[in-house]
Amino acid sequence: MVSGGLLLVGVPLANASTLTLDQALQTAFAGNPDLAAARWEIGIAEGDRQQAGLIPNPEVSWEAEDTRRDSRTTTVMLSQPVELGGKRGARIDVASHAQDAAGLELERKRNALRADVIQAFTSAQTAQQRLQLSRQSLQLAEHGLRVASGRIEAGKSSPVEGTRAQVQRSEVRLELSRAERDQANAYQQLAQVMGAPLPTSTTVQTATQSLPVVPPPTRLLERLNETAELRLAKLQIDQREASLGLEKAQRIPDLTVSIGSQYSERERERINVVGLSMPIPLFNRNQGNVLAAARRTDQARDLRNATELRLRTEIQTTLEQWRTANGEVQAFNQTILPAAQSAVDSATRGFEMGKFGFLDVLDAQRTLISARTQYIQAVAEATDARVRIERIFGDLGALAVSP
Repeated sequence: MVSGGLLLVGVPLANASTLTLDQALQTAFAGNPDLAAARWEIGIAEGDRQQAGLIPNPEVSWEAEDTRRDSRTTTVMLSQPVELGGKRGARIDVASHAQDAAGLELERKRNALRADVIQAFTSAQTAQQRLQLSRQSLQLAEHGLRVASGRIEAGKSSPVEGTRAQVQRSEVRLELSRAERDQANAYQQLAQVMGAPLPTSTTVQTATQSLPVVPPPTRLLERLNETAELRLAKLQIDQREASLGLEKAQRIPDLTVSIGSQYSERERERINVVGLSMPIPLFNRNQGNVLAAARRTDQARDLRNATELRLRTEIQTTLEQWRTANGEVQAFNQTILPAAQSAVDSATRGFEMGKFGFLDVLDAQRTLISARTQYIQAVAEATDARVRIERIFGDLGALAVSP
């Protein structure tokens, strides 16, 4: 078990000894530090959007011509830059798209965290189930050893049978130790993803026998454009186009309007001063930045197409893996595991009656243990496929996909 005595943050547990998936998800959404850091991006983007809408500050200047007091001329000017070419609107457009991107990035990270929690929670369930099966295997091996010892004492079996039974029990004990270590590691990983330590006595809720139904590929592919990743890729095109518009606006020089007052000590009179200034775009017309922004826009379009192709391929291959793993789990539950258990029971009874050798019992036991291991692997593969789909779409239950 994982050491530590602190209760979960943000979600009070009605029963501290059992952790459900919903509790793990709520705790992770409330306490995961990576997700908390991602939420700050919303405020950062809001600040950038506010800054983008501000107009340039005016500038006050003072200058003196001739440092002699009797002949000095002083000028006080107030200058105001005037942005031309729609620069302010273009900046606001870029910042607004950045705000939208921050929201989509948060949604994507939330989906990823949800998938990570499901993966870690299921790994803890699998480790817990593996530990239970290892304990059952130890009971099975000890029962076989008792049967073998009884027949040896009765002079009906060779001592070699007892040695084989002891070796089998030792191997199962090693597997039990590995299962205990793996469960502790799985619990630690779950606590890390949740962002909160687990109470010492916590166990995860036992997995149900029925696995989630595989959604139909056509239904998911129809909703591909709704995924956060593809929406973000599309938004990045809009961002690049907005940046291109800003760079084009930068080609138009800004106008500076100045008004002020000039006073001459020699003439003893004050005159008003008005001025206009503007850079001459003779050499630098921002052509390099415009070209780079245009190429980034083209790049964003290609990246969006690559993202869609990758998601389509991943969805189809993952659903096939999920369907295959579900079929394997069903076969183990309905046929393989009951048959393997029946073989162990028959071999053990036959050995007790002297009909079979202990090698038959060992072979049946090893077949059952191997079948249990393969069953757990099939469950893990089904869960991994589900997690990969949920990482793309988020909560599949919210999509209301039905076969």
